[in-house]
Amino acid sequence: MSIAVIGTGYVGLVSGTCFAEMGFDVTCIDKDQTKISRLKKAQIPIYEPGLKELVKKNIAADRLSFTDNLKTGVKGAKTIFIAVGTPTNEIDGSADLSYVFAAAREIAEHIENDSVVVIKSTVPLGTGRKMKEIIAKANPRLKFHTVSNPEFLREGRAVKDFLQPDRVIIGVDSEKSRAAMQRLYQSMINENIPVIFTDIETAELTKYAANAFLATKIAFINEMADLCDKSGANIDDVSLGLGLDPRIGKDYLKTGPGFGGSCFPKDTLALRKIAFDLGAQSEIVESVIAANDKRKLAMAEKIIKANSDSGGGGVKGKTIAALGLTFKADTDDIRASAALTIIPELVKNGAKVKAYDPQGMNNARKVLSGDIEWCDDVYQALEEADSAVIITEWQEFAEMDLAKVKSLLKKPLLVDLRNMFYPEDVKKAGLNYISLGREAVYSDARYQMSDVRKKKKL
Repeated sequence: MSIAVIGTGYVGLVSGTCFAEMGFDVTCIDKDQTKISRLKKAQIPIYEPGLKELVKKNIAADRLSFTDNLKTGVKGAKTIFIAVGTPTNEIDGSADLSYVFAAAREIAEHIENDSVVVIKSTVPLGTGRKMKEIIAKANPRLKFHTVSNPEFLREGRAVKDFLQPDRVIIGVDSEKSRAAMQRLYQSMINENIPVIFTDIETAELTKYAANAFLATKIAFINEMADLCDKSGANIDDVSLGLGLDPRIGKDYLKTGPGFGGSCFPKDTLALRKIAFDLGAQSEIVESVIAANDKRKLAMAEKIIKANSDSGGGGVKGKTIAALGLTFKADTDDIRASAALTIIPELVKNGAKVKAYDPQGMNNARKVLSGDIEWCDDVYQALEEADSAVIITEWQEFAEMDLAKVKSLLKKPLLVDLRNMFYPEDVKKAGLNYISLGREAVYSDARYQMSDVRKKKKL
């Protein structure tokens, strides 16, 4: 079976490459000639572990090719995936479907009869039906079928998520499209991976419901971490106790500075707009969006307060080492990263920021400005800083030599927004350590105790 994938962004490139790895002949199509030229040389535009190696392998095996010519790209392909971006409409928070519909109009004149057009992009309810109308209007003589096959890829683990998924959701409009998708995913069916066939609208909503639910878990555990800060309880143990309940599950119960990336912020906003347009309630989704926005600002305030406790004045005139710029580890994606809120707040309050990220530096330079020094490695960022803050949970930061961290900082203060260390280990290294939902530890008596710590000591 020959497959065409329109769009070589995150979803399109991972999907096309993985389908090739499954043995299909895949042509990935994009209008960006520079990107296509680079992809032909296996120069990929994103950082995703394992992806570059698969691109090289499947180009060499003649199963994966790239083109900027739509007509040539879809020729002979019976299954065409649309995997273009659906960014947030800044006016109302809805998903911008202009790229999806433009792709639908363009393929209408070039695909063959009985082709199956699959939306891989994350799209709102009714998009598949609207796309079908657009193609039919553009080419009334064409016989075709439509499918919704949403992706459930986690950045940093996307290759594994595609090739070894926990489920595949497929919304179909005919027995023909069902049979075509069953052939496509037969190897996974044979491995007893759940492949769920449903209608198109249900598949569309399932994607949004999944992301909104995971975002809700993150927002919830962050609120519990705040309660721990106020009460002296320990969020690590709370998360463990919750996660061991099989009805809840342990994933997405790790506290942090708020969710970001290309999916959760965009999809919760879009789901809220979908509910509004349909006259349905979305109070939980609304509260998750608001809580996450507040969370990122609260993290900046936490850093400012920690620096104030170390000698007054907040961060004004101080140098802060910001470790991590991407929204999570193992990606170069900075979209909606907590760092994009935290660093400007620190700069606004008079701080100089020394920033470092293993993969996100180039992307961050494009959007962050102000008194920021871009560093080549973690220890350069720490040198002569008044304090350090971990924003992203890169393994490189977990492996830092804490004694060296102390020796490089002007003041022994580490604020950890990812709870990457055991507090006592940091204290032994001579650092004062502020994390989330756990008791702060102080090796320097000059630091002020929190009210909770004072009460517990009494």
